[in-house]
Amino acid sequence: MARPSPSSSLPLPCISSAEFAGCTFDYLIVGGGTAGLVVAARLSEDPAITVGVLEAGSVGIGEPGIDVPGLYGSTLGSKYDWQFATVPQPGLAGRCLPWPRGKVLGGTSALNFMTWNRPSRQDFDAWERLGNVGWGWDGLLPFYKKTEAFHHPLDNQSKHENKLLYDPDAVGTSGPVQICYATEYSPSHVFWHATLSSLGVETNEAHLAGSNVGVWTNLGSVDPDSLVRSYSTTAYYLPNASRQNLVVLTDATVNEVVLSEHEGQWTATGVRFQHEGQHHTVLANREVILSAGTVQSPQLLELSGIGNADVLSRAGVPVKVENPNVGEHLQDHIMVATIFEVDPSLANPDDLKLDKAAATAAQELYNTSKSGPLTILPNSVCYLPVSHVVSKETHESLVSRLAGLTEYAGNEKAIRNQRFDPSAKLGQIEYMFDLGNWNPAFTPDPSDGKKYATCLQMLQYPYSKGSIHIPPKGPDGSQTRVSDKPLIDPKYYYGPHGELDLDIMTHCAFFADKIAKTKPLADIVRRRAFPPEDVSGFEDLRDWVVNTTITDWHPVGTCRMGGSLGIRAGVVDDRLRVYGVRGLRVVDASIMPLQISGHLQATVYAIAEKGAEMILEDYKRDRGSVM
Repeated sequence: MARPSPSSSLPLPCISSAEFAGCTFDYLIVGGGTAGLVVAARLSEDPAITVGVLEAGSVGIGEPGIDVPGLYGSTLGSKYDWQFATVPQPGLAGRCLPWPRGKVLGGTSALNFMTWNRPSRQDFDAWERLGNVGWGWDGLLPFYKKTEAFHHPLDNQSKHENKLLYDPDAVGTSGPVQICYATEYSPSHVFWHATLSSLGVETNEAHLAGSNVGVWTNLGSVDPDSLVRSYSTTAYYLPNASRQNLVVLTDATVNEVVLSEHEGQWTATGVRFQHEGQHHTVLANREVILSAGTVQSPQLLELSGIGNADVLSRAGVPVKVENPNVGEHLQDHIMVATIFEVDPSLANPDDLKLDKAAATAAQELYNTSKSGPLTILPNSVCYLPVSHVVSKETHESLVSRLAGLTEYAGNEKAIRNQRFDPSAKLGQIEYMFDLGNWNPAFTPDPSDGKKYATCLQMLQYPYSKGSIHIPPKGPDGSQTRVSDKPLIDPKYYYGPHGELDLDIMTHCAFFADKIAKTKPLADIVRRRAFPPEDVSGFEDLRDWVVNTTITDWHPVGTCRMGGSLGIRAGVVDDRLRVYGVRGLRVVDASIMPLQISGHLQATVYAIAEKGAEMILEDYKRDRGSVM
């Protein structure tokens, strides 16, 4: 597939909101983000199908903060970010955490750190064990490969030094999203594999092929020719922007899904949206597809009258389809960042933030030769079972506590117990190491000349579950609206489930210290800077974890697949159709029934590819029956 540059002058559909509302689309997609643009591109491959996409954000094509790999993170908190935040979290000492989500064409695929990996086979096979037919590893692997254009590394020296290893049979080579190994690496990466090897961790030479356990070098969603981010806008939308049957309207906020009732059956017939202060209704002949993400897909269902009757009643929204699972079952990866002082002579990404001359030189290198610091992403990755990180006694104690946890439906508890068994060899904890200070709670003195590195630690299978719901109506009694930000309550470290998460994270934080003190990485590490070295006991470190944990930006589950329990456990069936409503689906990360071990980007693309194929199968079946 052709790869237009992000600054391409390809025609973007130019249509007024009134003209958009005057159309009647076969499929109406709410959210032009990571998943939504995939579905739009695949459905519009059939010229007989008309597709409309409504995106609340603007077009960010050509924005350096989006395109340039080394500027990852610079758009968080900007106009391209919804700037959500959690409600105060008792388990985090009452803190509210920022929750970045993409508000731009391309969604969060335009804001993330371009990490491209996959979980283990067992993660998806667990989805199928819950009764979600076709959602096991074998059912999803073809869709991973369908979205990927993997570029084989050409530099043999770099391939050897930086461990650029993979199973060629496991990757896709002709998909829309460009993925590759980096051409340049952080000075600390050369020590990563040898250090973990000294700690008994093997290099995983096939980390995309069904097991991510071990140490490996990460891939990025970057075009190796232009050295710019490859995301859903450039991968799925721009190459297809000239299709007459694909229409995208940006800066358009959807207020609710229009539901019509006939003989007790509700059907989605369109959506109400607003654009430049004007309110409109647009119709869908066949389906409305929510791809608004884990935060806003449940928000829109509730605003449309689908959800927990108590939540809707408090918000002043009439109940149409009662389902207490909407907005529930929220699971997120949580993260702490241990900071180490390192050799100040090493090139450090913090230099670009503190030294204007260094930033200018880096930009010049990138502009002229597509080289230098602005091409470097975090690539030193390791996934480990908790049993590898803690003592046998500690692990047995954690297992015994897990046995007492309840509130899991069907065979979900058995799946969670088996995930914690050391024989499962699953990546329960992710470690990532890179130069630079990644901890927002640590503010060093820039005048002291010291340089820092970060060991990130992320919990992959949290036991705590939270929720996302629309807020109650205002003091004036007016019904809750889409502009009223949803109440995001992940319940981090709260209750017995959360306390188990907290203790796991605390025990595993000691291993981050151990990594940095192991040669050859120890040769560049001077000392631990945060938490301070005098924080050495379990309780003190536990308090530090409580006060510094943040999100890893991987929320899932708020519209999850119900599997064999149906509406008793979920919001959509295994064909992503919303229970109790015809013509309404959800296709995004919110449908995931269980959290996975891995960054979400590649999986969301695969979900969208699979969802699009299901929609097309149903379309062809219905058309065939009519004929």
